[in-house]
Amino acid sequence: MPNITISSDLQTVVTTFETSPGNCQDLLEALEDAYGKFISKQPGFVSAALHVNDAQTRIANYSQWRRREDFLAMLRAPEMRATNRTFNSLCRSFEPVLYEVAAVF
Repeated sequence: MPNITISSDLQTVVTTFETSPGNCQDLLEALEDAYGKFISKQPGFVSAALHVNDAQTRIANYSQWRRREDFLAMLRAPEMRATNRTFNSLCRSFEPVLYEVAAVF
């Protein structure tokens, strides 16, 4: 479970996927499969959460990593590169962005 704190030394990654209602469930299942089989087992992985909007046109993914380098190494792995091609076929676009927590209320 994500633990969001301002003093955290963790690397936060927010990825948004733009999809269609017809592909939303397939994309969600592909993401769940990727986290269950590969991503969550990578060095430095801490936690993640998936969020779907009411219209089923967007999925937001919040993940936490011990270090930026851990996340980048996971992205470069051949298995993840193949998985990203699957994600790409199920959505119009997706973009992972690295953040630092600036405030918590």
